[in-house]
Amino acid sequence: MDRNDLLPSWRPGSTREALGAFLAAAEEVPVVDRVAYFDNDGTLWCERPSYVQQDFFLDALRKRVTEDPSTGERAEFAALLSDDQAAIAGIGLERIALALAGLFEGLTPQEFTSAAREFMGRAAHPTLGRPTRSVTYQPMSELIAELRRRDFTVGIVTGGGTEFVRAISDDLYGVPAELVVGTLIGYDVGRDGEGRPVIRRTSGLLGVANEGSAKVANIQTQLGRRPILAAGNSGGDREMLEWAQSAGSPSLALLIDHDDAEREFHYTSSAQTFAETEPITDVGARLGWTVVSMARDWDVVFPPVA
Repeated sequence: MDRNDLLPSWRPGSTREALGAFLAAAEEVPVVDRVAYFDNDGTLWCERPSYVQQDFFLDALRKRVTEDPSTGERAEFAALLSDDQAAIAGIGLERIALALAGLFEGLTPQEFTSAAREFMGRAAHPTLGRPTRSVTYQPMSELIAELRRRDFTVGIVTGGGTEFVRAISDDLYGVPAELVVGTLIGYDVGRDGEGRPVIRRTSGLLGVANEGSAKVANIQTQLGRRPILAAGNSGGDREMLEWAQSAGSPSLALLIDHDDAEREFHYTSSAQTFAETEPITDVGARLGWTVVSMARDWDVVFPPVA
């Protein structure tokens, strides 16, 4: 394939040239070492004005409040339902996330997956005027397709909930559930009424949120293969991108810069569970990452809606 035919949604320029050079060089790498990991929120799909998983949880919360209005009196839920940003900040993301996770406590993995897929089948993005399932980034989908043509193993390493992303990863990105690493919920193992083993969700985390150094540790413990390409968009992805960059040549650390207010949103993404000392875009420029300008490098952002 002519390099000019690669990645049609990427505009000509230094970024597309860097991607083309990496893809060509990677063909000389042993297949077992051709590994690429992508963050999800803000890297493979839109994360503004709110995370898709948060919208899923809020949808479940509103249903629960309709059934039992007293549920909405809990401080975490009251803050969310009223969109009280000051109260949300005061309560803290971790406490709110655990409260929302409790809405699905007791479900089997299959029941949770069905709920997530049902939501994704009907949800609409609140501002972009398109189905939520279509807020994936077309240029990143093209990059994943080119990596697969070169026998790369492609995985998702996200700060989001593992089971939520697993429910949609194969359908949206062609990534199987076993190649998704995220924030883990705990499970209780018991037996059903007929004595058969059954596992059910708890409302507690297993370990810590999958951000920062946890991403690297969890890649090693859960997948066991180091990436030579890593893509992210926030400070929560820094260590993963640094790890890929230090893998030797060829390697690529790819950072998505959300600088397109007209077609998406304009902001600098940040980690959700720890404070950063430097904007991630400054880190990327300083460390020599390939920083993708959404405004300049992408000819289109989202795929056409059928």
